[in-house]
Amino acid sequence: MSRRLSSTPWIYRRSRLLIGAIAICGALTTAYLTVVKFTQTSAACPTESCDIVLQSDYATVFGLPLALFGFLAYVAMAIFALAPLSVDPVKKKDSRTKLENWTWLLLLAGAIAMSVFSSYLIYLLVFKIKALCIYCIASAIFSFSMLVLTIVGRAWEDIGQIFFTAIVVGMVTLIGTLGIYASPNNQGGVTTVSNPGQPTIISFRPKEEPVPGVGWDVTTTSGEAEIALARHLKQVGAKEYVAWWCPHCHEQKLLFGKEAYSELDHTDCAPADNPNALKDECKAANIQSYPTWIINGKIYAGVQTLEELANLTGYTGPRNFKYSLQRS
Repeated sequence: MSRRLSSTPWIYRRSRLLIGAIAICGALTTAYLTVVKFTQTSAACPTESCDIVLQSDYATVFGLPLALFGFLAYVAMAIFALAPLSVDPVKKKDSRTKLENWTWLLLLAGAIAMSVFSSYLIYLLVFKIKALCIYCIASAIFSFSMLVLTIVGRAWEDIGQIFFTAIVVGMVTLIGTLGIYASPNNQGGVTTVSNPGQPTIISFRPKEEPVPGVGWDVTTTSGEAEIALARHLKQVGAKEYVAWWCPHCHEQKLLFGKEAYSELDHTDCAPADNPNALKDECKAANIQSYPTWIINGKIYAGVQTLEELANLTGYTGPRNFKYSLQRS
């Protein structure tokens, strides 16, 4: 037995463990991104590009975070890689051999599909969104690493099987991916949905990087109610803290409209030349996320609807606000 083990290449003995470890890392990463997406918080990232990517239309599929599907894929890969190791190789040799053979095919198909999908996502990052996310890059590295380990991690008797599987799975994945992202809802930028007699529903999914120190253009216009509320908020001392690279902050701007937002008392906490830094006044105010409102000494994190701001500050003016926010 010892001679047989010693003659077996180490990669064959360790490939499943390595694939399983990478899949677990990928599952943890995508689980974190899923939580970030559902809670609409900012991801821990050395640049503002992560939030730009995570808030783009491409980060949502069928109304759910793309990261959630990535999490499920990584969990499946971890199960395929590690499940056979739980079967006794001596007492249940035949069962383990069959399970290994089937799971190797599943690992190959899964790794090919994830690699093709990751390649398309990298294309979107570079040419469409024009922003790079370290989590997306890490996920692509995980996918390609699992593919390499799956190919070299066992002695494939039929090399043609690898090429055939790669062609079939790759084509199916690519066609499916193009079909998903061909949806007209994935246009990026500001989307509006008008309902007669109701506020216009807006959503913002950036398709380009913000201008340093400025952000994105505010394309909505203000009505009488928005301007009156903005002036009231300033009068009662309400203050907003934002970052120019923050998509949620831009959503707040869109709710007010260009004219009304200029009336607000707001502070951009991120220096134009160092988006990861925090200005002293924001440190003093203990700002930890964007946007953040401080009203009557209380902190309110996240985008606030105009109705919520009106209620919090005792606003008694007109409330025929033009816009409402589409929650994703």
